[in-house]
Formats: sequence, structure tokens, C-alpha cells
Amino acid sequence: MSFDGHSIRVDSLGKRYEIYATPRERLKQFVLPALQRFVGVSPLSYFQEFWALRNVSFEIRKGEAFGIVGRNGSGKSTLLQLIAGTLSPTVGVVETRGRIAALLELGSGFNPDFTGRENVYFNAMLLGMTRDEVDERFDRIAAFADIGGHLEQPVKTYSSGMLLRLAFAVQVQIDPDILIVDEALAVGDALFQKRCFSRLEKLRADGVTLLFVSHDQESVRTLTQRAVLLKDGRMAEIGTSAQVLLAYRKLLHEEESAYFARLVPDTKAEAPAASNEAAQEAEVDKSSLDASRADKFSFGDGGVEIVSVKTFGRDGELCTVFYSGDLIRIRVECASRIETDHLNVGIRIRNREGVKIYSWGTLNQDMRTLTGNCEGEVFWKRCVHVGERFHVWLECDCTLGPNLYEVQASVSHEDRPDYTSQRMLHWMDEAAFFQALIRRDENYFNGLCDLRMIARWK
Repeated sequence: MSFDGHSIRVDSLGKRYEIYATPRERLKQFVLPALQRFVGVSPLSYFQEFWALRNVSFEIRKGEAFGIVGRNGSGKSTLLQLIAGTLSPTVGVVETRGRIAALLELGSGFNPDFTGRENVYFNAMLLGMTRDEVDERFDRIAAFADIGGHLEQPVKTYSSGMLLRLAFAVQVQIDPDILIVDEALAVGDALFQKRCFSRLEKLRADGVTLLFVSHDQESVRTLTQRAVLLKDGRMAEIGTSAQVLLAYRKLLHEEESAYFARLVPDTKAEAPAASNEAAQEAEVDKSSLDASRADKFSFGDGGVEIVSVKTFGRDGELCTVFYSGDLIRIRVECASRIETDHLNVGIRIRNREGVKIYSWGTLNQDMRTLTGNCEGEVFWKRCVHVGERFHVWLECDCTLGPNLYEVQASVSHEDRPDYTSQRMLHWMDEAAFFQALIRRDENYFNGLCDLRMIARWK
């Protein structure tokens, strides 16, 4: 790997831990191998190897925002600590360029008996700032942390949110070249999170390299350009954030399906014997549907699957451009190879920047109907048969801001009509696209959507 133009280079990185059954085994490992080598005997190991990270390689360009995702225990925090230099690798190479600021563990680097003010100076000077530099920036740090008089109290009296405020305020004021954030923002309140994300966006605009770890997929998709998925300490996927997050959702789905296999009835097993005609139709559909499921943009347990997703205008004609006030009609066509009910057909709409604008499905309407808030049939109670094709229309007025929009579609089995027991049968990313525009002389507005605001005055 070349290091030119990159802030971080990770090559064949691995971290091994030695696991001892008892303290006695640890003592044996400390003493006996040396004695065994001294007498010419091959030394024995008195521990089990655990590789928290193995064979990880990637490069991050200067100014790039890079995400790391994975289940708990997949090696994310270990990787960050290796990059930050708080851990040494067992094998491989980590190279970084520039000053690193890291929020790895809440309150790490703070002395609990020192006041907030004392910890600001202590922590900032450990990160390479001089006392004069801290004096110059202290008011900005205190204003960003916004913890008032608690700044003069020992940090052992702080809540987790106050610790986060102070730690983040220090880290972003040292003018880092590389900023590492590991799930820390999850404990902050909504207003502070907004302030943090605004600061992260400014740092990115200033050319700071961001390494971001979070279970919040929307944050990863919005903040980062590329990402890596870790599984059991190894790289399972690397690419654009959208590609990696889809792989992450597939991984979560597979693991969740395996876990609930004994708890959720298998709808395939419930299918009665089909007529010859229905069976032939199902078999004809099977090849095309299997190809669809194998597509890199989709996943699911199967049984009922999405055949096509298309957008239409008010007149019933295919349409991919909508103006403010137009009717958007999305048709999701499905095919079933089983007999089942308790289905939910839904969509999710994202804009070009990856921000989730809206998600909704037939179950949302069913929940309103079942609680008496609207009238009509309940789709969740409808039974579909082997070989049956059916479609669902989802309609709304276009109130979206000008942008390109992606439609993601799904069909799921809902054991209860409340989204608390879901089994994904088929999920499809990039199922359809459409563009929203506005007529500036008729209905001009800025933002993600039109709130249909009105003005009144006297």
C-alpha cells in the first residue's frame, strides 16, 4: 500500500489476547517456557488465543469521513484503539499522519478528583496543547460544554452526559488532523447531539479526517462517505457507506433469523398442497424471484417477495418526476410461493444525500384501523395463496423538496399488528427512483419538505 495522500493506513492488522483459565496458568506461562527453552525443550503455551482483530487492511484519505460498523464484539473499539495508539498491534502496521483526537471511552483521560476546569487543562496539554493555547481556547471549550458552575466541581460528580460534553468540547478544540468518535454521542441529549454533528460537519469541511463508529445507521450514512463492516474481528465488507450498511442489515437479518427460528413459525411449513396450476405458476416465478433475492441490493427469508416497484402519476401513467402538489403513487408488486397472512408491505424514501425522509407501510394504516381511527379493510388479515401475485398502492401528495429520491421496499411477516415481532421476507434497496421539483413562481420553499405553512397578520 502507498501512504501518499492518506491520513491513515492499516495493513494486515491483528490483535491477539492471551486467555488464561486460572492465575496459576498465567504464572506458568511467565516462568516455564523460558525454562523449557533453556533445557532444549519446545516451550508449551498455557493460554488460549483470542484474536480480537485479524487481517484488517484499508486506507483513509485526508479529509475523508470513514465509518466502522459491526455487532458488539466485532472488533470496532479494538481497531480504534490501535489507530489511536492506546493499544499495540500483535501483527500488522498502523500509520497515521497528524494530530489525533479520540473519544474512545466516556471520561477517559479525566482524573475523577480534579475539577472540570483542571481536567480541561490536564487533558488538553496531554493532547499536545501548551498552557497558553488552552488559556486562549478555554472560553470556547466552556461555552461548547455548557455545564455552567459544574466546571468548578470534581468530575466524579458529573453525569455521563456532562462527561461527554466536556470531553467532546476539549477534543474538537485542539485542531485535530484526525478525529475518532466511538459511540460517545449516543449518551448526549438531542440539542447537544445537534451541536456535535454541526461541529463534525465543520471539521470535515476544514479537511479533518473523521473516523466514526456508531450503531446508528442513519448517522453513519449521513456523516461518512465510505465504511467497513467488521464481523468476528475480520473485514466482512468495505465500500461506500450505502453498500456497507446494506451488508450490515443483511448480517443483522441473518443472525436475527437464526435466533428466532425456533420462536417464529415458519410460514413455508404452513403452506398446503397447491393445485397443479398454482404450483406451476409458482415454479415459473421461482427462477426470476431467486435471481432477485440474490441481487446485491436485497435480502430476506423469502416466501413472499417483491417483483417490481414503480412510480405513477395521478393519471395512472408511469412517472418519475413530480412537482409540489402532485400525487405520488407507488405500486409494489409481490408474488407468493406460500400461503400466509399477517403481511406488511412498506416503503422507505431517502434523498440523494442518504437521509431517511419517510417510512410507512400497510401495517401503519392497519394499526389506525384496528384502533378505530380510520375505516376500511385490514391488509394484515388478508390471506395470500401459493402462486398468487398481488400489488399494493401507496399514495401521497408530493411535499418534498427538490432532490433525487430512492425508494426502498419491503414485505414482512408481522406476528402481531404492532411492529414488535417482525420477520423480513424480502427487502429491496434501490427498488425505484424519482425526482421532485418545484415551480418557483407557484410554490417556492427551501428544505427537505413543504410544511404547507401559512402566514397570518393583523
